[in-house]
Amino acid sequence: MKSVISAKDIEEYIRQGRDLGELPPDAIITPAARDMLRDLQTQGGRSQPRPAPAQSAVQANTPGQPAAPAKPVSVSSPAAEIEAFFKSPAMEDLKKQICEVGRRLWQRAYVDGNGGNIAIRVGDGLALCTPTLVSKGFMKPEDLCLVDLDGNQVAGGKKRTSEILMHLQIMKQQPRALATVHCHPPHATAFAVAQVEPPTCMIPEIEVFIGRVPIAPYRTPGTPEMGKLVADLVDQHNTVLMGNHGAVAWSHVSVEDAYFKMEILEAYCRTVWVASQLGQPLKTFTAEQLKDLLKIKQNLGIPDPRIGLKECELCDNAEWRPGVSCGVPAPDAKGAVAARDPQAEAVIQAVTDQIMERLK
Repeated sequence: MKSVISAKDIEEYIRQGRDLGELPPDAIITPAARDMLRDLQTQGGRSQPRPAPAQSAVQANTPGQPAAPAKPVSVSSPAAEIEAFFKSPAMEDLKKQICEVGRRLWQRAYVDGNGGNIAIRVGDGLALCTPTLVSKGFMKPEDLCLVDLDGNQVAGGKKRTSEILMHLQIMKQQPRALATVHCHPPHATAFAVAQVEPPTCMIPEIEVFIGRVPIAPYRTPGTPEMGKLVADLVDQHNTVLMGNHGAVAWSHVSVEDAYFKMEILEAYCRTVWVASQLGQPLKTFTAEQLKDLLKIKQNLGIPDPRIGLKECELCDNAEWRPGVSCGVPAPDAKGAVAARDPQAEAVIQAVTDQIMERLK
């Protein structure tokens, strides 16, 4: 199997002072690694390793983001310090990022009315989130709210979203969850309503950046029960369908990255649905091809419960039923299959009787 070179591998080469010319010529180079190599060529070979994922979006201090405040702020800080932190340049930048993601969700019809919500972990026990009863397409930075990880609002003029508990339960369960996005993309939500898990092994992008998308059972939105059922799945999955509701994704990189997962999920569900109408069996990757994608995914630090499985377990789509073309009659109470067409069944029985008579 070909080796996979990620941005992290490039950083390690640089840290050790190794020559990048030693990279295997037939290796698979991830997009982030290609960007880093291109930057190195532009800089004449000089580069500084990127910072490791941080505890919060403000502490991460990633390129293009304002520097974090000199004094760390936590949920136990005095109210005046929390308020100043809430209005700091670093937080204003994150508020703008949330508003931009909200605008994209609304423009792509992933949310309707006041639906959907967004959150970013911003400090020790603190999260920035969207308000309730405000369209995601028309939010302003001053609309956003600051809450602790129990959902208590500590700053912001508008009331926080009623579904914040789910986002906070995800962050508690998954320490790497830096940002979360919840919305109702139509095709993905159709799978959630039908209780059909999207099939796997068909398109590379969803395999690398998301993987299998489980469905959490329906509970009333905003309740702790709903949040728990979703949070129970986020150790091994970064994107979850919510039964009869929508989808939620978390990212260890940024709120934009969590939003990208929604684009990937919705495009995939739409493609699978359209392909299932063409009257041909849907083709899947081989197990070996999927293993190559999982290797890339593992190097990117994205969880996937299929990593390490046997080849025969990697592309199991046994539950996939692409619409009515693969419909199977449901068993009755006695376990017998109900007839779909009585006249057709009568013809089949008559032909069967004739065949059996001739065999005698």
